[in-house]
Amino acid sequence: MTAPLTPPPPPHDDSPHQVRQAPPPAGAPVAGPYEQDGPGMKTEVREAVLITLAVALSGVLLGLLWWWLAPHVPLVGDQVDKSWVVYLKDTEGEQAIGVDGTFTLLSLAFGAVSAAVVFLLRRRGGVPLVVALGLGGLLGAVLAWRLGVWLGPTSDVIAHARAVGKGVTFSAPLKLGAKGALLAWPLAGLLVHLGLTALFGPRDPEVPYTGVQTPPHAG
Repeated sequence: MTAPLTPPPPPHDDSPHQVRQAPPPAGAPVAGPYEQDGPGMKTEVREAVLITLAVALSGVLLGLLWWWLAPHVPLVGDQVDKSWVVYLKDTEGEQAIGVDGTFTLLSLAFGAVSAAVVFLLRRRGGVPLVVALGLGGLLGAVLAWRLGVWLGPTSDVIAHARAVGKGVTFSAPLKLGAKGALLAWPLAGLLVHLGLTALFGPRDPEVPYTGVQTPPHAG
């Protein structure tokens, strides 16, 4: 009888760069080729919609603060040949610039706060989150602008002048002269969120070295 043939042992690679990986511990989940990293796209979109609505609705508070803190532009009415005319009481005043400046500063503060809150609630970031933060900031700024104008003095300055009387000072309608101030909120939110993510965002975990590297053979 002949001895049974045994299969040859597997070839041994003595490459100097060979790294032997340690087997995973028992019970540890094994990442498959299609394993999803983080929440699914549906979850991210749903969270983005909620963030957009929350940030946009906070524009109500911005509108109230703008209406309360913005300086008043004084106007005076006069009657000439039975016709009413309205003019600035202080032609060299900077109240109109202060109205735009107040809105811009408040918008920058709201953008920074909204970005910080969103970052604290969800640190992973993602494209839907960034889009939600920018879109919500823009909608909130528009809402604040329209609310402040609605709460402010009437836009019919002639009727207002007639109501208060000739030579009586009254406030001009609250309006935003520089429409570019509407972009202050979304831009501040995106920049602050980007900075927070770069400084304090999660990092990709480093793969621990578990293998043994064989030294090169002396030639």
